[in-house]
Amino acid sequence: MADLYVEPSSSPSSPSDGPWWHALNRYHWFVLIVAALGWLFDCLDQQLFLLARAPAMADLLKEGQNPNEYGGYATAIFVLGWATGGLIFGSLGDRIGRAKTMVITILIYSACTGLSAFSQGFMDFAFYRFLTGLGVGGEFAVGVALVAEVMPDRARPHALGLLQALSAVGNVAAALIEMGLSTIERSGGLSGSLDKWRLMFLVGALPALLALLVRWKLKEPEQWQRMKAESKGTSRAVGSYAAIFRDPRWRHNALVGLVLACTGVIALWGIVFFVFDLVGSVMAKELAAQGLTGDDLKGAVGQWKGTASLMLNIGAFTGMLAFTSFTQRTNRRTAFAVAFVGAGITTALTFWLLRDPWHIFVLVPLMGFFMLGIFGGYAIYFPELFPTSLRSTGTSFCYNVGRFLAASGPWTIALLSSDRFFGQTDEPLRYAGLTMCSVFIVGLIALPFAPETKGKPLPED
Repeated sequence: MADLYVEPSSSPSSPSDGPWWHALNRYHWFVLIVAALGWLFDCLDQQLFLLARAPAMADLLKEGQNPNEYGGYATAIFVLGWATGGLIFGSLGDRIGRAKTMVITILIYSACTGLSAFSQGFMDFAFYRFLTGLGVGGEFAVGVALVAEVMPDRARPHALGLLQALSAVGNVAAALIEMGLSTIERSGGLSGSLDKWRLMFLVGALPALLALLVRWKLKEPEQWQRMKAESKGTSRAVGSYAAIFRDPRWRHNALVGLVLACTGVIALWGIVFFVFDLVGSVMAKELAAQGLTGDDLKGAVGQWKGTASLMLNIGAFTGMLAFTSFTQRTNRRTAFAVAFVGAGITTALTFWLLRDPWHIFVLVPLMGFFMLGIFGGYAIYFPELFPTSLRSTGTSFCYNVGRFLAASGPWTIALLSSDRFFGQTDEPLRYAGLTMCSVFIVGLIALPFAPETKGKPLPED
């Protein structure tokens, strides 16, 4: 097995005019697989939270507290933790290395997801979600920086798009866990044991095992090692947010990337991920009308929420691969424009029209195709905006300062779902989600200012 871990600079295994994957050697594939697993399990933990959020709130809240409202607050706190961790570990990834930082982030998000299973009230649950967010936020930037620096230039956008697309596998796994546990719950198999939502969080602790593989075999990128060696004894600022803003080029790229990230993250966490709660509410009424009660009703609703997650992520996987292909055929700005418009239309239609079970199989995957396709674009585009000494830091700035602002999304939808706005309607989340779809306009306004990076090598200082 030792010959698997050849130096990243080894020659490509085939001519440069073949398919992109012919440019990869064994080590390239190893790096891509490890980075993909890190992000895949990261997304598994995120999705488990989203699917477990409503029953967790029902168990943990006091009488008279609105589950929709506090579910939104818990999500906002999670996103704030994500943003904080992204900024901390993004800078750390440039300073101490991509692989070392990846180990730390995987351990944090796995351990704290497991701790969430032992929550006794909203406050400790929210605290664990904040800590989980620290690890989740840090993993993305170091993962994409690692892949971007190791891959050959012509394979880089395809590898990054595939990295992001494989995150949908983690989301699908979470959906299958939800569906499997709901089937057991429906049959009475969970009676007297831990609540289903607690078991889901315990499963989320398992990815910590991946950290052992990362620590054991993964090397730092040759490009990063060279940058660190050249930086010794110089005034070059490595992993510095101040350095981004001292240089007009990196400052411009960071601010444009920030606005693009805000659009997608607010939409995803402030609208799209609340579709599971909407599906749960719609199907609970539908199934109760059919005579289902108790654990049978709870289990059936959980199965439908898992199905909605599965449909969303089937759409997401194909959408991220489609974005990767489309942006290579056109350019980065055109691909983002199509994705923003498509996501705005399909998200509004989903929240407005979703009333029958068959809508879950049509509207939800269409929304996932366009909405999550945007995130495939982030994985490709953000590393192309910054030099090696600031790549993880710059990517984190775009993605995670965006999350500080994006935390307003779930907070806002929570407020809109309360009795102060749409709480007295038949489906508060439906009207709250529709109201927030205007966020896609922000991304479209920013696109003319975005630098076009297609076909260009990664920038250097």
